[in-house]
Amino acid sequence: MEAQCSLSRFCPNLSIPLVRSPKHPILLKCPSYSSRSSFVRTNHSTSSSVWFKETIACRKNCEIVASASLEGDVSRTVIRKKKLAVFVSGGGSNFRSIHEASVEGSIHGEIGVVVTNKSGCGGAEYARSKNIPVILFPKTKDEPHGLSASDLVATLRSFEIDFILLAGYLKLIPLELIQAYSKSIINIHPSLLPAFGGKGYYGMKVHKAVIASGARFSGPTIHLVDEHFDTGKILAQRVVPVLANDAAEDLAARVLKEEHRLYVEVVAALCDDRIVWREDGVPLIQSKDKPGEFY
Repeated sequence: MEAQCSLSRFCPNLSIPLVRSPKHPILLKCPSYSSRSSFVRTNHSTSSSVWFKETIACRKNCEIVASASLEGDVSRTVIRKKKLAVFVSGGGSNFRSIHEASVEGSIHGEIGVVVTNKSGCGGAEYARSKNIPVILFPKTKDEPHGLSASDLVATLRSFEIDFILLAGYLKLIPLELIQAYSKSIINIHPSLLPAFGGKGYYGMKVHKAVIASGARFSGPTIHLVDEHFDTGKILAQRVVPVLANDAAEDLAARVLKEEHRLYVEVVAALCDDRIVWREDGVPLIQSKDKPGEFY
């Protein structure tokens, strides 16, 4: 399998074609922030696991080491932690799980700022209790101090944010922000997308619809964010059963428990640069313990 490995926002044009056959060369292209690019090319017909390393000088002198092998696995070591922005509209239980994991060290990243459309929501209150800055977005009649889309992008840049995590944020993300953080915004939805997704499907409405449909399974989906509701490429899912006597609240509790686990796993992979892009544009997660496996 030839895979495109994303080094996220640090080196967005990095291309690492991986060729399994030892008869073909491996090309490692490491573009710098000047007009020059450096290449490492080799032909090794006798080795089944030959590694190549190229150090890339990125902004703020952060070094990333990319390694590719004939076995098709890729490893990278990023010196500094990723900086995360979390968007919330409600209680923020997923935000809390991610924050706790980052503090404990299972996520190699730190939450630099929280964005909310409701200044008094539980997620915003939790952020303030942890001394995490809170930003209001968008500007509305109820929240006159909210930022515009362009000001939000500029503010996130000032915090040097690498990834944006939507955790129960109910507003549509503006195109300006999506373009500024391409492939760097993810959302969690409480159903197995593409089923029971789109405008109007949120919270308990999702679980009621799942039960009413007669579906036997549900579960959370984490996906990349595009300009529409719940239509971005799926990154990860977790399946839970829908029981015969479930009320919406029962199903919601079962799904939420898996949301907390899944979101932490995906954010950890994101911060470790373990998101790998298949040729058809589908994102896969590289196993941390078994780098040659993807899911």
